[in-house]
Amino acid sequence: MLKNTFILLVIAFLGLSLTPTTSLYGQDSLTSTEGLQFESSPDTSTAAEIEPIPDDLTFSEAPDTSIGQDSSKLDQATINSTSDHSDAGKKSLWSIFIAGLVGGFAALLMPCIFPMLPLTVSYFTKQSGSRANGISKALLYGLFIIVIYVALGMIITIAFGSDALNALSTNGIFNFLFFLLLVVFAASFFGAFEITLPSSFVNKMDAKSDKGGLVGLFFMAFSLSLVSFSCTGPIIGTLLVEAASKGERLGPAIGMLGFSIALAIPFGLFAMFPSMLKSLPKSGGWLNSVKVVLGFLELALALKFLSNVDLAYHWNWLDREVFLSLWIAIFGLMGLYLIGKIKFSHDSDLKFLSVPRTILAIIVFSFVIYMVPGLWGAPLKSISAFLPPSATQDFDLSAGISASTAVQSDGKIKKYAEIFHERGTPKGFDPYYDYDQALEAAKELNKPVLIDFTGWNCVNCRQMEANVWTDPAVAKLLKEEFVMAELFVDDKTELPENEQFVSKYSGKKIKTIGKKNSDFQASAFNSNSQPLYVIVDASGKVLVPQTGANYNIAEYKAFLQSGIDAFKANK
Repeated sequence: MLKNTFILLVIAFLGLSLTPTTSLYGQDSLTSTEGLQFESSPDTSTAAEIEPIPDDLTFSEAPDTSIGQDSSKLDQATINSTSDHSDAGKKSLWSIFIAGLVGGFAALLMPCIFPMLPLTVSYFTKQSGSRANGISKALLYGLFIIVIYVALGMIITIAFGSDALNALSTNGIFNFLFFLLLVVFAASFFGAFEITLPSSFVNKMDAKSDKGGLVGLFFMAFSLSLVSFSCTGPIIGTLLVEAASKGERLGPAIGMLGFSIALAIPFGLFAMFPSMLKSLPKSGGWLNSVKVVLGFLELALALKFLSNVDLAYHWNWLDREVFLSLWIAIFGLMGLYLIGKIKFSHDSDLKFLSVPRTILAIIVFSFVIYMVPGLWGAPLKSISAFLPPSATQDFDLSAGISASTAVQSDGKIKKYAEIFHERGTPKGFDPYYDYDQALEAAKELNKPVLIDFTGWNCVNCRQMEANVWTDPAVAKLLKEEFVMAELFVDDKTELPENEQFVSKYSGKKIKTIGKKNSDFQASAFNSNSQPLYVIVDASGKVLVPQTGANYNIAEYKAFLQSGIDAFKANK
């Protein structure tokens, strides 16, 4: 029974691996705003004046977005940003903690840890003289496991710092290194090699565990961490990569806290109730199967990091159908492995399929079948946050239904359209990619402007576009009632030399389109999270409170309608 429970944890890990942790809580994804320093939150009251962005944009101070002298047109209502950074940070940290917890439970099933569980607990119960003493030692042992792993997370934070961690999410070099690192981890789980620490160091630590008292217990816990590194290293590495890329200062430490708690709980639990050890399944080939399944998941996750680089630097390697083809192949092979049609070097013979293994195989094959229509343009809403934007789809059966255009009504090409139109914009929408052009179009068409601060690597932006913007009522409002300005904050395309500038707001040299848009978002709206939606009129006045990701279609539609009503009321 307990074996079935453990294997079902792998199913849960599969589900969490395919769902962005941030999106589980509606958290806006943070992108790099290197060098931006937020002081006091500006008063963004209704009818706030926001000037168009000149090409030589410089801010001597955060722009004053308070109500001007013309207060008769609108009420004196204060606009409070819904992108509350403290709440957003709490949600992100919770998601990192849960990911760590699931990773820790998955690590328990590794061949390097699972067999040690009954041996370690039996040692405490037999060597301690009394049950109470054995329980106390096991609890201390678990506590030291938590301390060791949390310390590792803190070292990562101290070594890189919060600014560097935040920059990782969009840095091309780091994302590519993360991709290579996860591929190495996957190969390790497949049995190509083992990631181990120097044996001399491990032996020295193990020798110190023979000492009595708290010191001996600490080094016993430390020895477990070192000896099991070949199995837990890839999981820890993946968790730290994910936590670091979220940009949270305490992300790595919180992730390690969840991971270590999951590892420590069984030692204390089985020390309190030794009879439960009899219900543990015997070690065997199924433990290596868990490693291989996690290896497939590592490989699938690695492609997401490669996709981040591909989009930001316009390599055009991983279009949506290429990405899906690779995932279909990976999970198809995982399904064949689960039913015994594929065998790796350290696998035992599979004489029959257990019930949990069969259920997991059904889930994996169902997921593969679900992805197949995506090759022809199906939205695949449940995994849209992980996929490249739908605009990168070369072959889309629905493309002719509502085609978008990169040309303005006056026949001029939209600025930056050659960069964003074919790969970044959801099919059927006609945004501008330059704020000034959007304001000019709004004056001509007498419509409000919806500013969409988005990013190539923004998982919540993709989820909003796939799950909310595709709603017929929402899509109708966006297409017919607004001039849309889609501003990418993480694009790496360099600005022409005459358009580059030093922002006095951040003190940084602004050299790319992404940095220009990011600097504008931070300075004008005191926010560096995406997506961020702001509705302004043709003169740049904020009409209603800005909002971040909101997956409730009715609420998002109400936000759009409130902007339309405010625009009409101020004509």
